[in-house]
Amino acid sequence: MPPHWWGEDLQIRERRELPTPASKTSQALREALKTLVEPLQSQAHRVAIASTGIIREGNLLAINPRNLGGLLHFPLVQTLEDLTGLPTLAINDAQAAAWAEYHALNEDTRDMVFITVSTGVGGGVVSDGKLVTGIGGLAGHLGHTLADPNGPVCGCGRVGCVEAIASGRGIAAAAQGSLAGCDAKTIFSHAAEGDEQASRLIADSAQVLARLIADTKAITDCQRVVVGGSVGLAQGYLAQVRACLERMPPGLSRRIKHGILPPRRGTAGRGIVSARREG
Repeated sequence: MPPHWWGEDLQIRERRELPTPASKTSQALREALKTLVEPLQSQAHRVAIASTGIIREGNLLAINPRNLGGLLHFPLVQTLEDLTGLPTLAINDAQAAAWAEYHALNEDTRDMVFITVSTGVGGGVVSDGKLVTGIGGLAGHLGHTLADPNGPVCGCGRVGCVEAIASGRGIAAAAQGSLAGCDAKTIFSHAAEGDEQASRLIADSAQVLARLIADTKAITDCQRVVVGGSVGLAQGYLAQVRACLERMPPGLSRRIKHGILPPRRGTAGRGIVSARREG
């Protein structure tokens, strides 16, 4: 849980961080938020939140409610308004990152999709220059689209989601033998050394992501797809995704590029602040 104090120039002035409360209770989260924001609130004029999960009418939800435990329906926006006395807004962190990446594009693009491949797979959609969150806050949750009806069970409860295969967690879960128990970073290291199983796991992830990009193009007709996240930005990964796309019909092979804002360095915060300033 890393809050930032941002200046009007969208540069970080101060950063504080605490681990997410293990108890997953409303009171524990409220106390953690209070500890984080109290030293910063006197310098702020508003609060902007980029959070995991689904933000609906200011409340915290998830595709699989069991993942939130006692935090289901936690009133995130109201809690921060009560704690700080400041106007507050919140959206999903991947949606916020998509908005930041869109503003970082140095090109005339009105329609863009951002996909982050990390521990999970998320995303955000910009259509006609506007961030799409959806009436229920679900827009852009691309990791929970179907990749393989016979695939592994996803954390959301469905079978064969993109996230269950392409994410860092999915790559690690599929590892066997000498790679069993390794995380995605270790598997990438083994692949760089020529390990056959590690290379296959990463290739499977890249192929699933390429199919998702093609499906996304068919649905949105976006001009640009930007890929981020620790897996998406790993050395050589996007080249494999591009190679898979080249074998698809030209109309579905969308231009893709690396995200340019470093993961976990305030990207989501920058996006949400930008969204608040323009909205």
